[in-house]
Amino acid sequence: MFDAAHLAALAAVHRRGSFDLAAAELHVTPSAISQRIKALEEAAGSLLIRRGQPCSATPAGLRLIRHHDEVTLLEHTLAADLPWLSPHPATLRIAVNADSLATWVIPALAATEGFLFDLVIDDQDVSQDWLKRGEVAAAITAHPGPLQGCDTIPLGALRYRATASPGYVARWMPAGVTAASLAAAPALTFSDKDRLQEIWVARQTASKAKRAAFPSHRLASSQGFVDACLAGLGWGLNPEPLVAGHLAAGRLIDLSPLAPLDVALHWQFSRLTAPALAPLTREIRAAAGRVLIGG
Repeated sequence: MFDAAHLAALAAVHRRGSFDLAAAELHVTPSAISQRIKALEEAAGSLLIRRGQPCSATPAGLRLIRHHDEVTLLEHTLAADLPWLSPHPATLRIAVNADSLATWVIPALAATEGFLFDLVIDDQDVSQDWLKRGEVAAAITAHPGPLQGCDTIPLGALRYRATASPGYVARWMPAGVTAASLAAAPALTFSDKDRLQEIWVARQTASKAKRAAFPSHRLASSQGFVDACLAGLGWGLNPEPLVAGHLAAGRLIDLSPLAPLDVALHWQFSRLTAPALAPLTREIRAAAGRVLIGG
């Protein structure tokens, strides 16, 4: 058996990226963190942390962090069944895409008591990878699975609308949405992982090319996307819940009202910790049902 304090130190160093930040999180000295990591590596007979800027766990270290998280959640469930144990809130790490966070996830988190949430924000196309590596207990992902050791619940689809300001449309798309206008009009892209605009352009132009080519700003913010569209900086795929009011008021224009882009989302979680996650799973499903298409 590994010492719980040593495992907590390992998880903190990996997730905060340094011994100093891990020490601050656990309210001990950096020297204590170093001693705990050294003792854990000696007990495991393996290097667990790659020292650097930032520090990161080795594959063996990641497996122990996963074990630490699973034990913590299982103990949280036990404490819920035995209230005289007076449980402290358990930290629950989940992967969430930014647009879901901006539109429907927060109410689900707020309705779930007993947890401190550590959110990893990443694209829905890659969030499953965090779960696969054991770095999170659950993920909102575009992948239905199956993933070994995990369960998947379909949530519905987040609907996106291609939007731009009236002034932007008048300047860049006076003849409408065409292959020529899309090739010249600046778009908005969340990150290099974001393919929504690319997919939408390919559908609009019936392009069979592997990568649609168009100029684009990089802007890693869901609300920033909306603000940039309103300001005429570019056009972009925005979640319908974020722009419905602007579309109704005429502040934004739907570039193709009959062609929204629906992205199916799923809630994936470790089967081992499913009982501990049950309250959050229930709230995630309820919140998704209020906002997502088909949820």
